[in-house]
Amino acid sequence: MAKWEENVRKVVPYTPGEQPDFPDMVKLNTNENPYPPCPAVQEKLRGLRYEDLRLYPAPGADSLVDALADYYGMQKEQVFVGVGSDDVLAMAFLTFFNGDKPILFPDITYSFYDVWAELFRIPYERQPLSGAFTIVKEDYYKPNGGVVFPNPNAPTGVELPLADIEDIIRHNRDVVVIVDEAYIDFGGVSARGLVEKYDNLLVVQTFSKSRSMAGLRIGYCFGCPKLIRYLNDAKYSFNSYTMNRPSLELGAAALWDEAYFRETVGRIMATRERTKERLAGLGFQFADSKSNFIFATHPQLPARELFEALKEKHIYVRYFSKPRIDNYLRITIGTDEQMDILIGFLEEYKKAMAGERA
Repeated sequence: MAKWEENVRKVVPYTPGEQPDFPDMVKLNTNENPYPPCPAVQEKLRGLRYEDLRLYPAPGADSLVDALADYYGMQKEQVFVGVGSDDVLAMAFLTFFNGDKPILFPDITYSFYDVWAELFRIPYERQPLSGAFTIVKEDYYKPNGGVVFPNPNAPTGVELPLADIEDIIRHNRDVVVIVDEAYIDFGGVSARGLVEKYDNLLVVQTFSKSRSMAGLRIGYCFGCPKLIRYLNDAKYSFNSYTMNRPSLELGAAALWDEAYFRETVGRIMATRERTKERLAGLGFQFADSKSNFIFATHPQLPARELFEALKEKHIYVRYFSKPRIDNYLRITIGTDEQMDILIGFLEEYKKAMAGERA
């Protein structure tokens, strides 16, 4: 090892889902929205002037912050935006998790949490989910340096009731509690309303899932004005121009068409419920997902083998080779047509496996 490598900050990076590119593929592995952004985004895109790209974006991201504050009925001082919710969460880790006590998050959860903790040298402890993949709120009552968890959880899709979230916040008034709501629009109940009540709560959301804008990387969070000021102080010490001009303008435009938003989210939820029925009919088992994916297992079909068989047919789902979940597949909800292709394959695969066992 070269001498200079002794000073390198070494971490095991987060592994994102594959981004294959086949004309016939069925891509159900990265929880993207199968429908395009709302028409208002397309109209705004046509009106953007390419010559304006020579100019820096507004450091305060005012157009987007103001639009979010208006849409959600918040003060602009309660809103922070970043380059996807990952950027917002990373900035929050850097800003608020600086104590000697470990931060707490579930053992089965978004796998970026331990990456950020390692990167920023934050001590942490994983709290085990129950056998039903639910958060055990009492595990978060002990002394800690902060709490973070997704709701609904990823990759399980299980929602923690709002009353339990508030109970966790009440037991952790001396640290910051982050609720990561990337999938909240698909049937969950947001903790956003608790921001007015608790000055240590940060609620993080994104345009990547329900707003169909993963490619533009737009994330945001809500918190009391003091939390937001601390986040902005860290942001301006790191990178003053975190969001590009098109993202700011198109993100604001995406909030204009509420009817389209409700329609597409409703279609995904309806497809999810139909897919649950069909998967259950094939013998798959899963928790009641409140997200745009289903986390499923089958007692006779090993997940890794099924993952590879699907991939051969250019049907992509997500497999995690990790303890407790290495026999599960996370299946993004696509269009009805995409889910029909998936179910058709699973029906034939199950028949073939039954024939081999016979």
